[in-house]
Amino acid sequence: MLIIEGVVGVGKSSLMNYLVEEGFTPFPEPVVNNPILDRFYYDRKRYAFPLQVFFLAKRFEHLTAAAQVEDAVMDRSIYGDGIFAAMHKETGTMEAEEYGVYEQLYKVMIDEVKKPDLLVYLQVSVDVAMKRIQKRGRDFEQSVERSYWEKLNQKYEEYFLSYDQSPILIINVDHLDFESSVDDRIYILMRIKEALEKLKNPN
Repeated sequence: MLIIEGVVGVGKSSLMNYLVEEGFTPFPEPVVNNPILDRFYYDRKRYAFPLQVFFLAKRFEHLTAAAQVEDAVMDRSIYGDGIFAAMHKETGTMEAEEYGVYEQLYKVMIDEVKKPDLLVYLQVSVDVAMKRIQKRGRDFEQSVERSYWEKLNQKYEEYFLSYDQSPILIINVDHLDFESSVDDRIYILMRIKEALEKLKNPN
């Protein structure tokens, strides 16, 4: 089981799709048929809690299903999900009582799911992430102020630089454009394959 993590716009879905070409079974992040996501960006206080519970349930489903598959890959997971919820509590877009309910659900679920064999954290600067968000062109993401992306990136760094739930591979992608460059794509896939191989054969 392989998990790809990183802030919005870093290229998680694209990397997942390249790994699918290598034989992995995908469990994509539920953003396409998500009934709450676009509303959240325009009214965060109203939709933060239901959005986070929706994501939490879907990520639990994905991890449970992925545990039954030979080679599974996910673009984001339950582990990074808590970053968003904690951030909502800090900024006041989620009430303390709502966060308490979320935290209870999170703790129960994280104890029940199989841990990934490898988590790949795609590290990126705010400037590069924002350029990729603009290039992607999702309307609801364009309205988000820079301070939100800065705070989110900071929280990701804090969490994943101390992550200890499973083996982790950190790859800085500021100067890698694996969506456009074949060489960059080969490089990043090679790094992941090497890490997986090392886990299988530590000696």
